[in-house]
Amino acid sequence: MNIFQEGNPQNIAQVLAGKDYRVALQQAIFKKYPDATLVDINLNIPGPIKNNRYLIKLFDYGIKQLEEIWQNKGYDYKLVKALNNDAGCENFYVLRESSKVVKLSTILFEENNKIGRLFDADVLIKGKTALSRQELEYSSRRCYLCNRPAKECARSRRHSVEEMQRYISSLYAKYVNRVTAKLDSQFLVDDPAD
Repeated sequence: MNIFQEGNPQNIAQVLAGKDYRVALQQAIFKKYPDATLVDINLNIPGPIKNNRYLIKLFDYGIKQLEEIWQNKGYDYKLVKALNNDAGCENFYVLRESSKVVKLSTILFEENNKIGRLFDADVLIKGKTALSRQELEYSSRRCYLCNRPAKECARSRRHSVEEMQRYISSLYAKYVNRVTAKLDSQFLVDDPAD
């Protein structure tokens, strides 16, 4: 299964325009919620296809896991903006908890499940840059293919786009597609006329 066979390819200009929009949106959110911790979360997807029906399901599957972590910890969180366009899915949450506590929860999400490693969860405080893992004495993100530092693999282009897409497609098939099929089967009812 290759989940990257459909979707509208994004070029570098579109990706950069998306980043500019993201910064403006973050500033607008901080204007409305100046004392909140902001989490800006999206999928880290290699290649020109950033969104399609499979990636939406993958995003939703992971988001449910992150929200479950927050619910179990009793965090007060609010989804203030959700994007779903050709550049991908992205959610913006505000939380009352401290940035360090929230960052620890996103690290837990990213590290403790295979799907979470595909996500990029930036934890921001008004007037500051994103809180880094190193500030909390955690190692940098690891590559999901070879477990080296992810930035090192990205910079050196150690893995091809196709190789990374195959891995993401396999995760979709293993986790998301299986859950979707299981849910679909729960709604199948025998015909009472039989």
